[in-house]
Amino acid sequence: MSAPAPVLVREETEQAAPPERPLSRSNLLQTVATGYVPLIIATLVVFLPLLWMLLSSFKQPGEIVTMDLKILPETLNLQNYVTAMTTVPFAQFFANSLIVTAVESSIKVVLAILTAYALVFVRFPFKNVIFVLILVALMVPAQVSILPNYILIAGMGGKNTLWGIILPGLGTAFGTFLLRQHFLTLPPSILEAAEIDGAGHWRRLWQIIVPVSVPSIATVALVTVVSEWNDYIWPLIITDRPETMTLPVGLTLLQNSEGNGAGWGILMAGAVLVIVPILLVFAALQRYIVAGLTQGSVTG
Repeated sequence: MSAPAPVLVREETEQAAPPERPLSRSNLLQTVATGYVPLIIATLVVFLPLLWMLLSSFKQPGEIVTMDLKILPETLNLQNYVTAMTTVPFAQFFANSLIVTAVESSIKVVLAILTAYALVFVRFPFKNVIFVLILVALMVPAQVSILPNYILIAGMGGKNTLWGIILPGLGTAFGTFLLRQHFLTLPPSILEAAEIDGAGHWRRLWQIIVPVSVPSIATVALVTVVSEWNDYIWPLIITDRPETMTLPVGLTLLQNSEGNGAGWGILMAGAVLVIVPILLVFAALQRYIVAGLTQGSVTG
């Protein structure tokens, strides 16, 4: 019986190519093409309309409605801002928006925290069914409920009232869903010690769960505040008196106060005054959001 033929093993003579340097030409081109260029384009798409609105708020009517494009205003005229704040009851609009946004956002965030905690840490029947119903509510457009809400609120005497604006929007499917998903990522060990010590659900929620969930709660709060401050359709439908109008609805009065394009600069000035509070809220909550949606909750 003949011996098996020897197996020839061919050694690789070629060595692996050395890795490219971080500052090599190919790496720099790839970074610019796939990173900086899309980022700059996305930033310009968001920022340029806001910049145009800001610049237009200082322009005279002849600089806005013209055949010759004028990007920069000839002078930084503050007359548009003065007119926007005196032509209509701007202070009343601002106070109404502040009350509606503060009250509705606070209630919605608290309800989202309580509901999400119950769906994760409390045992009760049909918990999964309730969560599915919350998901269904998240998928249904808000415009579908406008007519039923109007009939209900108007029948209760809530037309042209602030509580009539606030009441229909107190439920928050988005906040409940986001906080529930975050609470599911928390390790159960953070509650074991408190449970052994006899802490109830209320103490566990506000002394343990909430402090380690500040970034997620801040995200829900920011989204809620922006949504309520910019809400237009429902306040427009349920109010028709300046005494109860919010800022987005009150801006329509600025547009109707002047004709022949003379009101565009005033309207732009009013829009700038509307977005400034939102920018301040975002600046205040940014450090919590940048920290991430989760935090390390167990230390060794």
